[in-house]
Amino acid sequence: MNDILLFEPVLKEKIWGGSKLADDFGYSTPSSRTGECWGISGHENGTNRVINGPYEGKTIRELWNGHRELFNNEPGDEFPLLVKIIDAQDDLSVQVHPDDTYAKKHEGYAFGKTECWYILDHEPDARLILGHNAETREELADMVDKGQWNDLFREVPVNKGDFYYVPSGTVHAIGSGIVILEIQQSSDITYRFYDYDRTDDAGNTRDLHIEDSIACSMVPHEDAKPAQHTWTEAGLSITRLIEENYFTVYHWTLNGTVSRDVNEYTLASVVDGEGEITIGTNTHQLRKGAHFIIPATAERYELRGSMTLMASHTTNP
Repeated sequence: MNDILLFEPVLKEKIWGGSKLADDFGYSTPSSRTGECWGISGHENGTNRVINGPYEGKTIRELWNGHRELFNNEPGDEFPLLVKIIDAQDDLSVQVHPDDTYAKKHEGYAFGKTECWYILDHEPDARLILGHNAETREELADMVDKGQWNDLFREVPVNKGDFYYVPSGTVHAIGSGIVILEIQQSSDITYRFYDYDRTDDAGNTRDLHIEDSIACSMVPHEDAKPAQHTWTEAGLSITRLIEENYFTVYHWTLNGTVSRDVNEYTLASVVDGEGEITIGTNTHQLRKGAHFIIPATAERYELRGSMTLMASHTTNP
């Protein structure tokens, strides 16, 4: 197949969601509390359908199982990555995700959840929780037991264009007024430390997972500081934001035209501007909010226009 795979987004309502996925990206959202767009996903809890070409109507999950040549014949039972756009109108719960070993042992799932965030937009004074102040696991458990949340969690101010690497075991929360693009392992396992004692429309609180949260947390916390590298190819400025065990992530800024060889299958999301992509005889218009995969079966593609994209692929061993 010498074409891209374009996808229909999967939209998910959340107690903390808002309206920016509709207002800023033009998605058809189910309500004004829509928190997540799953733009590229093969996960059983939400897999995208192709909207173009010979595989129109097929899901990523179906293509992974039946057409592995599109993905470099990469091994594994599950499509490995998941790309989201998150609109946090309210604070997300303070949470932690397990690593692969813990996920397999306690949840029976192939992947833990290491992720990364690129800040697309934010309200003034918006903040994240990233890490904690406990020096030992015993101190962490004691502070949680006493409800010393303000002393325990570390807050970080955000700016548009900030990038954060959030490996499994990192205590974290996306704060209110933040819109991010998240690239992560394809896992939906979340352990909640704290949810601000809030209730849903029926007056119910959400479950907490204190024992699992404490067991999975990195102690003491260490900030991840991935090395970044920038270069230019014709009209395309590329910044490699991170290269780690599960994914390599890039920020692309296009102003003009660039032609590139296909070396691996690549996940891409347009986060600003508009343009087009041509592979072989196929040309597609791209605008903010578009998500697509350049498959491994393509040989070369050309990008034209003025747009910003986030791109990623699995990291070769």
